[in-house]
Amino acid sequence: MTELKVGVIGIPGKWSTEALADALESRTGFRRVIDMAEVVADLDRPALMCDGLELGGLDAVVVKKISRDYSPHTLDRLELLRLLEQQGVRVFSPAGSMLRLIDRLACTVTLRNAGIPMPQTRVTECPGQALAAVREFGSAVFKPLYSTKARGMRVLSLAEGERGLKKHIARFHQDNPVMYIQRKLELPGRDLGLVYLGGEYLGAYARISRGDAWNTTIHSGGKYAPCEPGAVLIELGRRAQAPFALDFTTVDIAETEHGPVVFEVSAFGGFRGAREGAGIDAAAAYADYVLQGLAGQ
Repeated sequence: MTELKVGVIGIPGKWSTEALADALESRTGFRRVIDMAEVVADLDRPALMCDGLELGGLDAVVVKKISRDYSPHTLDRLELLRLLEQQGVRVFSPAGSMLRLIDRLACTVTLRNAGIPMPQTRVTECPGQALAAVREFGSAVFKPLYSTKARGMRVLSLAEGERGLKKHIARFHQDNPVMYIQRKLELPGRDLGLVYLGGEYLGAYARISRGDAWNTTIHSGGKYAPCEPGAVLIELGRRAQAPFALDFTTVDIAETEHGPVVFEVSAFGGFRGAREGAGIDAAAAYADYVLQGLAGQ
């Protein structure tokens, strides 16, 4: 065992958070799960406190989950972690890297600038332009800028009719002033999650959709399954995650008749998919990586 003190920022009681805390405790003898909802930032000192613990006294924190749901407020929580970095506390992954992944548009712009293939996408604040996008695509997925597991997404198609489309677009626009719209792709009933640790490929899993679901998320009834992507997909995933300089991540890739496309890069990565679909103990691998990184500082 080492004497390093590494905290886990996550959701107390959640499996992935506790699994990572267990893995670090077994290697260091220290365990602390930090709920950002309980953190106080004293900007005068400056210091971050959580239940009597000054986080600046830790050697590192590993961010497994910053909040239960994504929202602009999530960005505020990540900003606070920059205080820790300034104090010399290592944050896995770096706060600046995660900041660019919480907002779906920031992630997409970074991927597009890197030349990563993605579904055709339109972004607009104008309902008329949103309607034009549906006409162009035939069927489109309207996505909130802050969401996970397809929550809040809405599929709209020409089958809705002109009046129906205008009504549904107006309703979506009420909660989403900036509308992010992607062409709905015809997929083979699955997409892939490729796992990377320190930029190196660790393994992959598939998400298989339920028969009547348009997406493959577990939230919508999908299930994990093994898969063995070829070298082309592994390299595409590596290129997609590279601009973000993350310590641990999952890249969501779909295979289409026109070639593979990337849907997104995860700020935190999926432990359960890695375990159930690929047989990877991601918590153990990540804990080893963190401790090796601290030893090499």
